[in-house]
Amino acid sequence: MEAMRQSWTDERLDDFSGQVWRRFDEIDRRFEGVDRRFDEVDRRLDDIDRRLDRLEDRMDDLGRTIHRTMLQLGGGMIATLAIGLIGVIVTNG
Repeated sequence: MEAMRQSWTDERLDDFSGQVWRRFDEIDRRFEGVDRRFDEVDRRLDDIDRRLDRLEDRMDDLGRTIHRTMLQLGGGMIATLAIGLIGVIVTNG
């Protein structure tokens, strides 16, 4: 194995510095790609949020409709029973 150098020449330091900066430039380019992908994910999540909000509104409307229908059916049943009871009382009375 080769022994480590004890000193660096200016030329070797300049080369090393250039290599380091090239690597950082490459990393920056790769992160730009990652940033674009995250932007796409953010856009898709925003779309999902909007769709879930619409679904939540529809579910609220459905709940109100079911509640109203149950009240109407219950009221109709009570009215029918009351009319039947009145009919029984009148015919027996």
